[in-house]
Amino acid sequence: MLKDMMTHFELVQPADLDGALELLARHGADAWPLAGGYDSFDWFKNRGKGPSVVVDLEGLEELRGVREWGRGDGRAGGIEIGAMTTLTDLERDPLVRERFALLADAAGHVASPQIRNAGTIGGNICQDTRCWYYRYGMTCYRAGGNTCYAGATGAMNREHAIFGADRCVAVTPSDVAPALVALDAEMVVRSARRERVVPAAGFFMPPGVDITRMTVLGSGDLLTAIRIPGRWAGADFHFEKVSDRRTWDFALVSVAAAVRTNGGGRIEDARIVAGAVECVPRRLKAAEELVRGRPRDEETAEMAGEVAIRGADPLDYNHFKIPLLKNLVKRAVRGA
Repeated sequence: MLKDMMTHFELVQPADLDGALELLARHGADAWPLAGGYDSFDWFKNRGKGPSVVVDLEGLEELRGVREWGRGDGRAGGIEIGAMTTLTDLERDPLVRERFALLADAAGHVASPQIRNAGTIGGNICQDTRCWYYRYGMTCYRAGGNTCYAGATGAMNREHAIFGADRCVAVTPSDVAPALVALDAEMVVRSARRERVVPAAGFFMPPGVDITRMTVLGSGDLLTAIRIPGRWAGADFHFEKVSDRRTWDFALVSVAAAVRTNGGGRIEDARIVAGAVECVPRRLKAAEELVRGRPRDEETAEMAGEVAIRGADPLDYNHFKIPLLKNLVKRAVRGA
């Protein structure tokens, strides 16, 4: 199944965003936008993807950087992040660290320092699933077949979903995605014809809607920026990722949380989002509702952890994700 070689493609390097969008529109499904390349080159070399045209976004400075954004309606004090901003720059940016340290922490947990130096936030969000059955060329549902190999009895599925499986049990591998959903971020998607803004919670595609895509991006679409409104700026943030290795590895379970408390130590509002437990980042709404108005203590944390794991349906080898998710939610609510 592994080809260990790249197919021939034409490399084009547009000078500006309009040029890139025109190229993506002209070549349609045959075009592949290239950011940092760490997911793309894997696909090109031995995962069976063979675009005829690769659109290199490296020279588009307008897609880089962090800037002030937002006026009114809970957006004041927000920021806009260019999709080509590297994960290292995101982790170190003073504006991000001051207002939305949750995102900086999540970016700092991606892979290794070398990869973060070149990998981009847009690429991390848009990368395809890491399920090895799919990536190594098996004809599963996501690849156009009629079965899910990872969901079969005895399959290698310790990294896969425990919630919301619909034919496919693969999870989104993005570390920054749960943080963006917790911060109520908005994704700016451009094509040659239009611009649209998609809430982060609706950007990731459930397999029951379209099993061939991980995000709402279609042919000719490009994620150009991420906007974070100011409503959660300066909240009490918590990000925790558990993986087999401290660096390089993808999450087994992660939790991103933003919590606001009043002067009496009671929780006014919270966002709690889990990664690597569902095909999309899983917002734990029942746990959020439970903690509102309650003291931020051990009892509240215990109840939130119990609520967070309700409905879990593990596979043969990922039962451990249930107590792991429960404990990470408890730590986020408790403020460990």
